[in-house]
Amino acid sequence: MKKTLTIAGSDTCGGAGIQADLKTFAAHGTYGMSVITAVTVQNTMGVFGCQDIEPEIIAGQIDAIFTDIDKVDAVKIGMVSKIETINVIADKLEFYKPQNIVIDPVMVSKSGFDLMKPESKDTLIKRLIPLATVLTPNLPEAEVITGMKIDNIDAMREAAKKISDMGAKNVFVKGGHLTDDATDVLCDGKKTVLFSGKRINTKNTHGTGCTISSAIASNLANGMNVEEAVRAAKEYTTIAIKHSFAIGKGVGPTNHFYILYKKAGMETD
Repeated sequence: MKKTLTIAGSDTCGGAGIQADLKTFAAHGTYGMSVITAVTVQNTMGVFGCQDIEPEIIAGQIDAIFTDIDKVDAVKIGMVSKIETINVIADKLEFYKPQNIVIDPVMVSKSGFDLMKPESKDTLIKRLIPLATVLTPNLPEAEVITGMKIDNIDAMREAAKKISDMGAKNVFVKGGHLTDDATDVLCDGKKTVLFSGKRINTKNTHGTGCTISSAIASNLANGMNVEEAVRAAKEYTTIAIKHSFAIGKGVGPTNHFYILYKKAGMETD
């Protein structure tokens, strides 16, 4: 069994963050481990507070994994709020050098809560983006990173190339915020590949960014190349959204285990 590590924030209601990552890792047959960077106060209605974990504790968690586990096959990075958090993670990853690093540059929650402090953007670009095997920004995040307006496929291609030039080996710009079908763009710095998908009529999309990035990391750990990993992750996430849960009073979570539940003869819709 391959071993996957998430470095991210905790989500109280279990739909995003560390909890979504671990569910996704398990659904892909990998052994999931976690380093918690922040504890959020959130539910399906929004994010109402956040406490960052001290950098030395984050460093200690990373050391605890890499000094004991013989090989970490993939690392997924999610919520990293502070400059100090970004720097300590970058220092540790540069030291331990895991083969596959997937970075989801989480910046703002669906409810508008700043999950990354604005002053941290330059540090993210300088320290973490160059470490990324795959970077997975949505359109608002890609706009913040590039400083450009992105509202169509051509702009997504341009943004992906621009971010690739910042050092990421592959950039996967997610098109969920487009008004038509959900088309995504993958760029390796030289070529771009489009991944088209039908938009699903549901409000229950909490944690989709965490889910698809963790699925990519799992697929890389399991031996897929980047394009294969992204394609399979998009298919997995689309199914999870299609069979999402109407839990709570707001934006419900995706169904990370739908395929496994179906095979077991369980109905979970």
